[in-house]
Amino acid sequence: MKTLILMAFMLFSVVTFAQTEGYKVGDVVKDFSLKNVNNKNVSLADYKDAKGYIVVFTCNTCPVAKAYQNRVAALNATYTVKGYPVIAINPNDAEAVPDESFEKMQALASEKKFNFPYLLDPDHVVTKQFGATRTPHVFILNKTDKGNVVEYIGAIDNDPEEANNTKVDYVKNAVNELSLGKKPVISSTKAVGCSIKWKKG
Repeated sequence: MKTLILMAFMLFSVVTFAQTEGYKVGDVVKDFSLKNVNNKNVSLADYKDAKGYIVVFTCNTCPVAKAYQNRVAALNATYTVKGYPVIAINPNDAEAVPDESFEKMQALASEKKFNFPYLLDPDHVVTKQFGATRTPHVFILNKTDKGNVVEYIGAIDNDPEEANNTKVDYVKNAVNELSLGKKPVISSTKAVGCSIKWKKG
């Protein structure tokens, strides 16, 4: 697993990560409604008491996404009670990668006992709105009077293999700062992971 993660990191560290489309830090996010693995639709508006959201674009098969599954669950366990729940979205096309099917998503969520929604974005509509390009790719939103504002975009941390002695927990730090009424010191990083598998045509 660690070799696969390292290979993915090396491969995607040499490509351009600049986000040319989709939301930028400071933008207000449009709400969405996507099907969860329990067959019920989930939207941001469902979380009446939320102070914000940790939106994670992830998937079933990417080695980097797999390496972060437990960390995503830990983020939800820590920050839901503080008002920042995790909402995970699978952006991949199941026709391109059959193991990304909704049924496989349900199986994974059951096996890993996901404690957060795992939503299907079958036509990439929400994925393109956000401008996600990798799995995992994180967008932290802060609920304000003008709407849900993007406050951070990028990686969960700088330690895919959990072997970095100078680890920086980007998402944890950003949410902690928002919880104190501050803007994140680091608001953008490179999302390192597998490219999203888009529909053909």
